[in-house]
Amino acid sequence: MRLDKFVCKSTELTKAEAVKRINSGEVDVNGMVVTDEATQVHENNTVLLNDVKLKARDFRYILMHKPAGTICSNIDEFYPSLFNHLNVDNISELHIAGRLDADTTGMVLITDDGRWSFNITTPTKECSKVYRVGLSRAIADDVVLKFKAGIQLQGEKQLTRPAALEILSAKEVLLTITEGKFHQVKRMFSAVGNRVVSLHREAIGDVRVDVEVGQWRYLTDSEVQSFVK
Repeated sequence: MRLDKFVCKSTELTKAEAVKRINSGEVDVNGMVVTDEATQVHENNTVLLNDVKLKARDFRYILMHKPAGTICSNIDEFYPSLFNHLNVDNISELHIAGRLDADTTGMVLITDDGRWSFNITTPTKECSKVYRVGLSRAIADDVVLKFKAGIQLQGEKQLTRPAALEILSAKEVLLTITEGKFHQVKRMFSAVGNRVVSLHREAIGDVRVDVEVGQWRYLTDSEVQSFVK
C-alpha cells in the first residue's frame, strides 16, 4: 500500500493533508523518515506520524445491488453515483471491483483493498461473472458454440476468452465470462447479429446478489476468502 494511502486509512487526514505531512518529514517508517508519499508500506511495518504509531483501518468488502440509471463512480456525473446508496464513512477510499454500465443492474463488489480486487478483475485469475441477458431477437442455435470458441470483437486483436451460454428462452440467456472488456457483453451479442435490451449481473465467483435493488451488505469472511487465489 502507498504510504499516503496508509496514512489516510490510519487517520482522518485527506490525501492532500497526508501528502503534506509526509513531504514535510513528519512520517517515520521502520525508524527512518520517509518523505516520498509513493513509498510502499506493508501491514507489518511500523509507521509513525509525529511519533504516534499508526494502524490502518480494516479493509472493507461490500456487495451492492446496483440500480439502473446509476454509474460505477465515486462522484455524480451525467448519472448519479451508486455510492449515494452506500452510507459508510470514508467513501473516497473505496473503489468498485468490476464496473457496470449505467443501464445495467445487479451485483457489484466495493472495497478499499486493491490486492483483493485484482483477483476479481484480472482475466488470468478466471473469476467468473454471470449475466442474465435479454435480447432483441431469438438467439441463433450456433451462438453457444461461437461463444465457447471465443468472439472477435470489433477493435480487438484477440478473441474473447471462452464463455458459457445457457439458453433460458428464445430471447433470454445466462452468460458466464471471466473477463471484463469495455461493454463486452453487448459487443459479444452485437458480433453475432443480436442486440442486448436488458442486462443484469447475478453473480461474481461463488457469490450471488441476494439483496434488494439499491441495498448493500458486507461480505462474510468466507465470501471474502473465496476470491483469494
